[in-house]
Amino acid sequence: MRLERITPENYEAALALSVRPDQEDLVEPVVKSLAEAYVYPEHAWPRLIYDGDVLVGFLMAFLDIPWDPDRDPDDRRSGLWRLNIAADAQGRGYGSFAVDAVCQEIRARGGTRAYVTWEPRAGGPEPFYLKLGFRPTGEQSGGQTVGVLDLS
Repeated sequence: MRLERITPENYEAALALSVRPDQEDLVEPVVKSLAEAYVYPEHAWPRLIYDGDVLVGFLMAFLDIPWDPDRDPDDRRSGLWRLNIAADAQGRGYGSFAVDAVCQEIRARGGTRAYVTWEPRAGGPEPFYLKLGFRPTGEQSGGQTVGVLDLS
């Protein structure tokens, strides 16, 4: 497994990536993520996930963003913004690989915690994130549960 930058050669394949129909309300499509990466280039870290030459997923991290500047301007966070694993590639460890890759990037930049949000509903990704060690912070972001993983 490996990560690759989005390029003119692979962006159309990235746009065609889709999750299972029952997950479409849980994660934004890749096209929206790429638009956000364009708008927030100083914080967005989008990557494609390949297994050999096969595209199996997309991730986007957020790096060192001010969480709530009205409350605490020094509260800057990094974590997983989006994770889209292709419908036919799920359950093979690609999601865990993606989360680990984001955590490695955060550590390389001096971070000690990784954050993620998830939709709190049956069939949602909460069990996946809890299994990886994320714990709810008690915060909400856009109606989603905020989780944190200690990287130290």
